[in-house]
Amino acid sequence: MANLVYSNLEEVGRCISEAAPRHYILKIMSFSLLAKTGIDKYESGEFEAGGYKWKLVLYPHGNKSRNVKEHLSLYLVFADVASLIRLDSEVHAVFRFFLLDQTKDNYLVVHDATGKERPFHRSMHQWGFDQLIPIRSFNDVGNGYLLDDSCVFGAEVFVTKEMTSGKGECLSMIKDALSSKHVWKIENFSNLDSEYKESQQFFAANHKWKIHLFPRGRRHGLGTHISMYLALADSATLLDGSKIFAEFTLRILNQQQSRHIAGKA
Repeated sequence: MANLVYSNLEEVGRCISEAAPRHYILKIMSFSLLAKTGIDKYESGEFEAGGYKWKLVLYPHGNKSRNVKEHLSLYLVFADVASLIRLDSEVHAVFRFFLLDQTKDNYLVVHDATGKERPFHRSMHQWGFDQLIPIRSFNDVGNGYLLDDSCVFGAEVFVTKEMTSGKGECLSMIKDALSSKHVWKIENFSNLDSEYKESQQFFAANHKWKIHLFPRGRRHGLGTHISMYLALADSATLLDGSKIFAEFTLRILNQQQSRHIAGKA
């Protein structure tokens, strides 16, 4: 998982609940081994809530990238970030974290004291608590959170709003783009019997391309000209609605005079 920029909920509310979390339970055995093996961050499996997939990310010794000390850090992460980017959408949710008191068989519930719904979108897809609980309180056997070196976390996520942006587009131009050249030599041209022939793929400007050749012409050139086209070979990798504008030249070499017949587009 890539490095994430977390948004911390500063106004923390806490209460006790007899009910187990509805959407996800994370039980960790041999918790102390996380420290001994140098694991600073644990990312849970995906779970579904409100029609979307989520993950929990736990920092058992605090999120050091945010200078957290002496506290456990826990965050809720929107798992399918690619869909947020592709659809340019935004999902609002209210969530709560749970920590089981194994002695009393109830849960400490940690939530946003303001009760506000939080937006998950392409530039902010994780929310949580830098200081979920002091490590000293968590380790205190009398609190029942860590018994026999095991603990249980949980989460509830309630989606309150879904938003999709209206249509739009972004044009990005490449300044001082590097030129690239590809040479395609065709043997036994006069024996070509297919309608068209395509070259091997070649790489230019961070994309894969092919040349399509129609020996007997195509469309307006059918029967009178040779037709050549530049084709994007990896078009399936483009996002829906994306376009690539390219400036290119196709040439045929005059092998006797070492001159090219060229067409620029």
